[in-house]
Amino acid sequence: MEETKKISLFDNAVKQFDRAAHIMELDRNIREVLIKPKRELTVNFPVCMDDGTVKVFTGYRVQHNVSRGPAKGGIRYHPNVNLDEVRALAFWMTWKSAVVDIPYGGAKGGVTVDPLKLSDSELEKLSRRFFSEIQIIIGEEKDIPAPDVNTDGQIMAWWMDTYSMNIGHTTLGIVTGKPLEIGGSEGRTEATGRGVNICIQEAVKYLRDKGKLNKKDEEITVAIQGFGNVGSYLALTLTEETDYKLVAISDYSGGFYKESGFTAEEIRRLMERTRGRKALLLDVNEEGYKEITNEDVITLDVDVLSPCALENVITEDNADQVKAKMIVEGANGPLTPEADDILLSKNVFIVPDFLANAGGVTVSYFEWVQGLQWNFWELEDIRKALHKKMKNAFCDVAKTVEKYEVDMRTAAYIRAIERVANATKLRGIYP
Repeated sequence: MEETKKISLFDNAVKQFDRAAHIMELDRNIREVLIKPKRELTVNFPVCMDDGTVKVFTGYRVQHNVSRGPAKGGIRYHPNVNLDEVRALAFWMTWKSAVVDIPYGGAKGGVTVDPLKLSDSELEKLSRRFFSEIQIIIGEEKDIPAPDVNTDGQIMAWWMDTYSMNIGHTTLGIVTGKPLEIGGSEGRTEATGRGVNICIQEAVKYLRDKGKLNKKDEEITVAIQGFGNVGSYLALTLTEETDYKLVAISDYSGGFYKESGFTAEEIRRLMERTRGRKALLLDVNEEGYKEITNEDVITLDVDVLSPCALENVITEDNADQVKAKMIVEGANGPLTPEADDILLSKNVFIVPDFLANAGGVTVSYFEWVQGLQWNFWELEDIRKALHKKMKNAFCDVAKTVEKYEVDMRTAAYIRAIERVANATKLRGIYP
């Protein structure tokens, strides 16, 4: 039997880029510069396990572009991490920073590991050794890592301490997403989910203005696939701050449907249940919840679907089954280009990942600035600044939609590419 060809995430990303580059008639020489990653580092490093054995892990750090500022992007721990994935995620980070107009380039990293199989001690040793291995290309003015899938504030603390010990002094700006006690920022943990929430609200307003949505807020139904940091905080801010009805949530273990909608208090309890890398479905018997699968969440008849887990969850194989009228991408690359085409042909309104989930990198930028200055902001100031950035970026992309008569993803690429291309032209090629 012929093996199914594995989908290349980077090839998908380039297809999306090329669509926008063709429409905006991007210079071919600039295209060649913007497509290629600037630097790719692969490291193989040993970790002494609790039982005394030594295991070698593989990790990556890719810096895609630094024309507009230092490289920026998270590092994930997952068994499926590979160079193609990290390359694509770094590529998207360049456009994510550009579309919200913050002075960063794009980077991403990862370790091929299942962190659920590690003890806390093993997780700390892996984290510290990996960060020491990639230290040759990072720095608070060169490349600033952050949390991603299966990494959190505690791991950021270990990374910051490792780097600081290696160079001999405390360096707050080396990573973002740190705990508040060691230079973190108010509002960073919730930032990505809150940013997705802002984009959902802006999308609802936009479609209403266009006469394409006639429902009241309390009639709008939402489903969230993925209940990690992004999905859980999207669920919390959505239930706390809007009248939309959140009817479904899920993670890798499965999910729940509740016709009447989840309350903020229920979401808080579920967030507490899943703390410490535990599954959503663990020991849950609450009345009124109906157990469903991840696949069920994707195909529910709802107004808004927000995929907030991993990439390539909606493909040409299941896109026809999607009934949502609007998709707001909380994860990176949850739709393949083929799925995009199918959904757009069905008039589904799609807010692309590198716009919708840019809240994390935006507040990371705020944290980085605070760390460099050793001067920290109040939570409400951060939320206000984030809302302004996200709203302005959404409106900017929406105007580009009208100018070029394209979909939101293509418009977001066009706006981001314009900014990076202009910076590249102004800086020139040295020597």
